[in-house]
Amino acid sequence: MTLPALELETAASPRYSVIWLHGLGADGNDFAPMVPQLVDRAWPSLRFVFPHAPVRPVTINNGMSMRAWYDIAAFDLGARQDEAGMRASVDEIETLIEREHARGIPSERILLAGFSQGGAIALAAGLRHTEKLAGIIALSTYLPMHAPLAAERSAANAAIPIFWGHGTLDPVVALQRGVDSRDLLQSLGYAVEWHTYLMAHAVCAEEISDLRDWLGQRLI
Repeated sequence: MTLPALELETAASPRYSVIWLHGLGADGNDFAPMVPQLVDRAWPSLRFVFPHAPVRPVTINNGMSMRAWYDIAAFDLGARQDEAGMRASVDEIETLIEREHARGIPSERILLAGFSQGGAIALAAGLRHTEKLAGIIALSTYLPMHAPLAAERSAANAAIPIFWGHGTLDPVVALQRGVDSRDLLQSLGYAVEWHTYLMAHAVCAEEISDLRDWLGQRLI
């Protein structure tokens, strides 16, 4: 079954799709208000798909149930990763991509985007997807399941464009964690367009402007 999602189309008959994944404890409504600020009227028609993550207990929040793409035991680098939960969410994203295919959008016109936990899944799914995608947008996040990536990554997306934005004051996903993830991706040959902003765990107007410029280069 496909995850429930909020959808916004910038005009009729979309030519591109952006599947945008929210952060821990939020839902698909979180980034929808950003669409009017982000989209240039000169672009071809876009469909934004904002799925709602499943509700699950989250260890770091005292086991409270909330929308989450996977469980988090702790925020430090050495903490156990919920690889099973991550892979289940990657499978959910594959299902969403297939639905876009069924609606006439090929992989090379699909972008994956996400903030924080959602950005982690966008990276995990996009780098492993077997058909070429248009790009990955990774905001205030890190690379999950990094150890098996070299063996599992898809040759079709070896040159995928990646926009990465991160706050220098981020208390949730430390800037260094983003830097380490970027460096690992670059060591594997990925082209990461890296941006930092004077902000915490958030999105700012300057970042939206930079992302608009980056997207405009990829929407033909």
